[in-house]
Amino acid sequence: MTPQQNRTAPARHGRRRKGVVVGLPVALAAAAGLAYGGAFGVFGDDAGATASAAPAPAGATQAADGFASVDALGQKGTYGGREGRTVTVKTLADLEKYATAAEPYVIVVAGAITMEPKGKEIKVASDKTIVGAGTSGHIVGGGFFLGQGVHNVIIRNLTIRDAYMGTWNDKEHDFDAIQLDGAHHVWIDHNDLRHMADGLIDSRKDTTYLTVSWNRLSNENKAFGIGWTDNVTADITIHHNWIRETEQRNPSTDNVAHAHLYNNYLQDDPGTDITSSYGNYARGRTKMVLENSYFEGLRNPVTKDGTASLVQRGNVFKSTTGRNESGGTAFDPKKYYAYTLDPAADVPAILRRGTGPQASVGTTTKAAAATTLTVARDGSGQYRTVQAAVDAVPANNPSQVIVAVAPGTYRETVRVPSNKPHVTIRGTGKHAADTVIVEGHSAGTPKPGGGTYGTSGSATLTADAPDFEVRNLTVSNDFDEAAHRGEEGHQAVALRTSGDRTFLNHVIVTGDQDTLELESPSKDRPARVYVDNSYVVGNVDFVFGRATAVFNRTTFTLKKRADGTSAGFVTAPSTPAGFKGFLITNSKVNGDVAARSFYLGRNWHAGGDATLRPQTVVRDSVLSDAVRTTPWTDMGGFSWKKDRFAEYRNSGAGSGAASADRPQLSDAAAAGHEIADWLGDWTPPAS
Repeated sequence: MTPQQNRTAPARHGRRRKGVVVGLPVALAAAAGLAYGGAFGVFGDDAGATASAAPAPAGATQAADGFASVDALGQKGTYGGREGRTVTVKTLADLEKYATAAEPYVIVVAGAITMEPKGKEIKVASDKTIVGAGTSGHIVGGGFFLGQGVHNVIIRNLTIRDAYMGTWNDKEHDFDAIQLDGAHHVWIDHNDLRHMADGLIDSRKDTTYLTVSWNRLSNENKAFGIGWTDNVTADITIHHNWIRETEQRNPSTDNVAHAHLYNNYLQDDPGTDITSSYGNYARGRTKMVLENSYFEGLRNPVTKDGTASLVQRGNVFKSTTGRNESGGTAFDPKKYYAYTLDPAADVPAILRRGTGPQASVGTTTKAAAATTLTVARDGSGQYRTVQAAVDAVPANNPSQVIVAVAPGTYRETVRVPSNKPHVTIRGTGKHAADTVIVEGHSAGTPKPGGGTYGTSGSATLTADAPDFEVRNLTVSNDFDEAAHRGEEGHQAVALRTSGDRTFLNHVIVTGDQDTLELESPSKDRPARVYVDNSYVVGNVDFVFGRATAVFNRTTFTLKKRADGTSAGFVTAPSTPAGFKGFLITNSKVNGDVAARSFYLGRNWHAGGDATLRPQTVVRDSVLSDAVRTTPWTDMGGFSWKKDRFAEYRNSGAGSGAASADRPQLSDAAAAGHEIADWLGDWTPPAS
């Protein structure tokens, strides 16, 4: 039966074809497989460490840049353990054995290694490379210590996390991710450092010839402290790091002879419990050069003492407040080493993709700079329409292309085909509502060449390519249901995606029936979607499809029907068996509709396929009284109770206690229904 035959329970037609399974980690740091694969040549049958004469991975043989590349103190640059054997470690005992050995080693960390006792810091000896295997190398609950005179050490491509002891500004537990006391020639590169007890990086006691590059530092009180000395001898390069949601030491740089900071991204998200005290800080007799960095949302983004010198060039400040200082004379970094600056405006996009552990760290740490295509209706951009800019993207483009859309309303349909990956469509206005892509087709709207659009074809914006992003804009379908009463085919999609690793951030997706369609290339091929800090608006099945999707910090706004009545369904998943469906977490469900009028979801067995196992989980979210006391319902003759629908720890007037008609996850089951469980080995570029 059609939506017009039953307004409260419109049926699904075979018209919807594609659906994908997607997942997303709560901590956004799920371990991947051994992405280096046979390139290491060292993955034997031994469950512990396996020494091998095979070549080390490319990322382990690379030498450092910045001050770590300078010949000094008897050391010719920083190249780690490349002159020694390559070993793979999977246990704490083996990691400590090789990291503390006198001879050089390339140590490949293949999996998660938990420190015992918690807070343990392995005392790394000279001439070592410690590198994660793809994104699978995790150090959990502890870190590394490089003591006086330790030199020629590389720490790369690791996630070091979770030594937190429950006290935000912890004065008792000096548990750092990486602490350096008097070391030299050290390269810390492409790591994800977060949630430790004290700080993430401490460079202390005259540590020098240090380069810190392409790291993600996040979720911490103290990010990166430098100093603990009266001497002014240290030379340090800090470039292409994403420092996000940290309160202080971002970094704090005390008594550093030459501190060169460039192309870093410092970000403080609004509305969270973590608020920055300051950003880059030059203290004591530090001489700092700060170039082409991007500061967003910080208080006191750049500060200096009266005794420090700080020279700024080419930095971007967005929504910052408080102190932003410079003064004195510093130095010319190019007298010490060569480097190339990325444009400051491109830094957030570059670092979202290029920082942290990579599936394969290649022969260069330089991530490909994003290409930016500009769109403006008034002709001030390169293109007047969004589709014209997408058409200009070359097929099979290997790196990110940003389609930057100026504020305004663009009435058009846009399609990003499957052979154009890495496309980001981004509104350049202050708010998502400033830039709107809109069209008004419905499933029943006649096409110019004959026939009708159908549900999927009605989409205002369609993206079939992987690694697709939408940021800071509105995608709308304004089909007028009231003007077409009595007609078939009121399904009207605003946004439809089917590619893996789709990311929607700070977007508004608005329509009535079938607003957001999340699909996959085929029933047996998963596609993951992450929706963060966004709004989705509709009334009937307005989030539907086969994808594996996470909605985090997202508001679902319920709308009345065209006739003014209130009745509807938020989700209609068509999840294949063995895949994950929709996960809604840390979100809100509300709207100007009648109390107890909306279901959270119903089970769509697309095309009558009994093998499907539709899934929606709503957890840790606030539900208004618009949600029915029995929030799930059947669809197409299939019982929702035989599929996968559940809640966990929701609140608000629309929440309710566990019952046969309102299943709740146990604490144990909820541990397997988190963002990380959905996203698997994908870490979205931002959250």
